[in-house]
Amino acid sequence: MSSENSSADDGQRVWDVVVVGAGPAGASAAYAAAVAGRSVLLLEKAELPRYKTCGGGIIGPSRDCLPPGFELPLRDRVHAVTFSNNGRFTRTRRSKQMMFGLINRPEFDHQLVEHAQKAGAELRTGATVQRVEQHGSSVPDRRTVAVVLQGGETLLARAVVGADGSASRIGAHVGVKLDQVDLGLEAEIPVPETVAEDWKGRVLIDWGPMPGSYGWVFPKGDTLTVGVISARGEGAATKRYLEDFIARLGLAGFEPSISSGHLTRCRADDSPLSRGRVLVCGDAAGLLEPWTREGISFALRSGRLAGEWAVRIGEAHDAVDARRQALNYAFAIKAGLGVEMSVGKRMLAIFERRPGLFHAALTGFRPAWNAFREITQGSTSLAELMRSHPMAQRALTALDRRPVEAGAVDAGGEASAGAAGEAGAVEEPGAVGKGGEGSS
Repeated sequence: MSSENSSADDGQRVWDVVVVGAGPAGASAAYAAAVAGRSVLLLEKAELPRYKTCGGGIIGPSRDCLPPGFELPLRDRVHAVTFSNNGRFTRTRRSKQMMFGLINRPEFDHQLVEHAQKAGAELRTGATVQRVEQHGSSVPDRRTVAVVLQGGETLLARAVVGADGSASRIGAHVGVKLDQVDLGLEAEIPVPETVAEDWKGRVLIDWGPMPGSYGWVFPKGDTLTVGVISARGEGAATKRYLEDFIARLGLAGFEPSISSGHLTRCRADDSPLSRGRVLVCGDAAGLLEPWTREGISFALRSGRLAGEWAVRIGEAHDAVDARRQALNYAFAIKAGLGVEMSVGKRMLAIFERRPGLFHAALTGFRPAWNAFREITQGSTSLAELMRSHPMAQRALTALDRRPVEAGAVDAGGEASAGAAGEAGAVEEPGAVGKGGEGSS
């Protein structure tokens, strides 16, 4: 039953759940709590819809976490992936079934918020949260959290969900610890119809020149989303990679409508997910896949769990019960997303040393391509592959320990011609944007 009419001793309204941040994680948390019949306030500092630096790929796990009746605002449906290794050894693999869809984040995020509102959540934009307090004069009792806004206004809640992005104030309150920080740079490039048609239904993934880096081209109608990501601290090299990448694709003559950057942050294994009656999810918790840095599915899944457990925390009558529910939330996160992150970290460590091996496998080894396709379609996950395929687990363990062989990776981190050639992936450089690559 909703405690919508509950109030503090001074008559101030006490919300069951206050969610900070109206991205996919926050909207999912607000929806989950509102569907349970609770009073929910969703706070967002920006006005909606707002731009967000993101490739906008909706893979199977993301699709499966959407509210009932949610219609994806797809700009394209991906049936083919072109792989290249720093512009070399280009090859395209194709799938009869759609692998994933492409969306623009402003539309997608706004639609998620609208579903939360339809479920009963109340939205307040232009609200910047300065801090949360669980003790002190602002807090009327031990069952209440004070959310202090810029300007001094205080809101009260039985539970708070922090979904306020990778530079989260709520995450700082909880004490989130980070293990990996990466810089993503992106350009939204409007292109003529002839160029857009060439990219329709096909994305490009390019393994980059810095360890762990890669670039992408995601087509969205008359605009190409082109971006690169690499470890923080390589800012100049990352910017140069994006410029070279765009030039290599023959897109340097088109003026971007938006150029932006964003830091992605990945949690440490021992990073907390709660403090008292406050939970964190999505980017605020550092939840994303470490290798690909895919975060939308992690935001949707962790947001839904956070909303469900925030309801339970809001109902807790004392600190012990609230702590028990928060630990259950942490267990649910670690048992699912945490396992996927662990596998992703191992994949990233190998990829940083041997990008050419990944390229050769995905372009020339059918089981590797099938695994990639099934993960994007949502029929399996990295964690499930490790559990159900002992050979994959053994291969990952062997590669984790195996030193780089001479000639396997050159000084620039690219696959040698021999390694790529054995995989049947050698093609002429410059074929990336022409739609005439080899296919499986």
